[in-house]
Amino acid sequence: MTTTKRSPFFLLLVLFVTLLSRGAEAWYPAMEELLYGVAYYDEYMPVERLQTDSRMMKEAGINVVRIAESTWGTLEPSDGKFDFSHVDRVLEVMHKVGIKVIVGTPTYAIPTWMARQYPDILAVTPSGQRSYGARQNMDITHPDFRRHAERVIRQLIGHVKDHPAVIGFQVDNETKHYGTSGANVQKAFVTHMRGKYPSLEVMNHELGLDYWSNRINSWEDFPSVNGSINASLNGEFSRFQRGLVTEYLAWQAGLVNEYKRPDQFVMQNFDFEWRGYSYGIQPDVDHFAAARAMDIAGVDIYHPGQDDLTGTEISFGGDMARSMKDGQNYLVVETEAQGFPQWTPYPGQLRLQAFSHVASGANMVAYWPWHSIHNAIETYWKGLLSHDFKPNPTYNEAKTIGADFKRIGDKLVNLKKNHQVAILFSNDALTGFNSFSFGWDATENYNDILRPFYDALYRLNVGVDFVDPSSKNIEQYKLLVVPVLYAASDELLQRLNDYVAKGGRIVYTFKSGFANENDKVRVVQQPGLINQVVGVQYSQFVLPNKVSLAGDPYQVGDDNNSVSHWMELLTPTTAEVLARYEHPVWGQYAAITRNQFGRGSATYIGFMPGTELIEKIMLQALEEAKLMGPDQQLHFPLIVKSGVNQRGRIVHYYFNYSADAHTFSYPHAGGVELLSARPIKSGSTVTLTGWDFKIIEEATVKQ
Repeated sequence: MTTTKRSPFFLLLVLFVTLLSRGAEAWYPAMEELLYGVAYYDEYMPVERLQTDSRMMKEAGINVVRIAESTWGTLEPSDGKFDFSHVDRVLEVMHKVGIKVIVGTPTYAIPTWMARQYPDILAVTPSGQRSYGARQNMDITHPDFRRHAERVIRQLIGHVKDHPAVIGFQVDNETKHYGTSGANVQKAFVTHMRGKYPSLEVMNHELGLDYWSNRINSWEDFPSVNGSINASLNGEFSRFQRGLVTEYLAWQAGLVNEYKRPDQFVMQNFDFEWRGYSYGIQPDVDHFAAARAMDIAGVDIYHPGQDDLTGTEISFGGDMARSMKDGQNYLVVETEAQGFPQWTPYPGQLRLQAFSHVASGANMVAYWPWHSIHNAIETYWKGLLSHDFKPNPTYNEAKTIGADFKRIGDKLVNLKKNHQVAILFSNDALTGFNSFSFGWDATENYNDILRPFYDALYRLNVGVDFVDPSSKNIEQYKLLVVPVLYAASDELLQRLNDYVAKGGRIVYTFKSGFANENDKVRVVQQPGLINQVVGVQYSQFVLPNKVSLAGDPYQVGDDNNSVSHWMELLTPTTAEVLARYEHPVWGQYAAITRNQFGRGSATYIGFMPGTELIEKIMLQALEEAKLMGPDQQLHFPLIVKSGVNQRGRIVHYYFNYSADAHTFSYPHAGGVELLSARPIKSGSTVTLTGWDFKIIEEATVKQ
């Protein structure tokens, strides 16, 4: 356990965010209807379109637009001179036709005059200073940036707050720390460290700074972290940078809260690790902490399309967004309509995607953008309309979504979930694991471990929430999946031990419990403080070469039975061996174990399994936790989602993520298939054609 204290910066940050979020936690904007929207940029238009666009939106069932978040240079063309004409135009026309508006603060892209007047506003990163041109290139802590950002926020929000079309506000856009690490940020970090650690001696010891003469003997000698080779110090700095994002967004939310009406909300459109689409945990934002200052969580979710459409990213992003606010519904602020050429949807896929968002608990689905952009970097990222502004197959399909949202949306909005399985993620573990991965030349990161476990549960039709070390509700779940918890405090590990002792089921992967929250490897036999609970120990690990599981214990076949990336040489103490390695030397060691501890049990996986093997391991854990039900009789590409609607009735969604037709027997209580308005009985045969879906509302109210 580290002997550290909280810095004044940290304590002020916690107080600031708590005060700002207190009202948000107490009030949640339940929606009267599903919101169906687009991002709209009147200032981008090459020709006059506003009246025509608003008419086409109404015809498509669009009932909300998001504006202004990228228009600082248009709102404030020169220092202190404001022009709201393009905002006013849109507000008036949208209000006239009955379309609601969400207004964004325009702070994620600075105007040219600011870059000229204050060149040091451009962020200094480990790669040098950013150049003007790209968005999100500024230092969000810079006092001149903050001063001008506050002014434009106050001017804009004060100008629009009373307009009857405005239902809410977005603060900034896909905010991250942007790698900002210039002299001012380094100075603030030193102040933070002086407050956190009682002495340099303690800090040097806890972070292992004697290595390679990195020891800091005077606070004045504290070097820039940009060149550090010390994972512990880098972890501290990454945590500090994420804190900058939390404070920045809370600061913006606080400004907007001074102006907004009681019936208006504040949100942020959080994004995810980007791999050409939304993939995993965002390493540069503490989502749970940053969301506390928001009335409602918003997310941007982009995903593969056409033959690669699986719905996994839609589900992952939705589960994360819902978990950010303790199960509250959320807004999909951006998702693709056409997007990249490889995403242009097949017939039926736009509908499938939209209702997939709603099935995970979204109260809004909004496309980025309404119209395709005619110049600049996103020219070939197409909107709902193509460059010719004419109706197209995607727009025509959107019209059917809008009509269905209006017709049955009251039965789908405000859907509530009650999941029994959660995945524990940790930004500290992410940073620590990414510092080392599987070795010096390895390219895999934290999300390469977490996503396969989430994906397996998704394919098995298991509803999932996310929790992190700050979550107060961990104990409510029957099964916790804990991928690569590399860095964790003694307190967190003891909490997980207690969870198992009191009857919880947990699945750990390799490298869990290995280091403390400062990435300092524990000096006890691994896996550290959890070894009694998992009933195994090890002191050696190797990279697998031609290794499989002996006897194919999960019956996945030779092609799927291999051991990859990493393998810990596990010796059971009290655990039951579920699988051993097949290898002439390493065959004496366990690969997967299960241990009874108290009233619960812990499964430990000492290597990285493949897709089929992860599914079988998860099935075994689900069976032990008594969480197998009728939904698990179906498997991807048939995906099942459910929840309780505001009428108190269970709603079941059935999605077919393939081009082939599939038939199954409906296993739940009878009710009505909402899209066709036809009654359905338990045991009825259901057929889904390619990229098809059905929505069934049970007839009786859930007790």
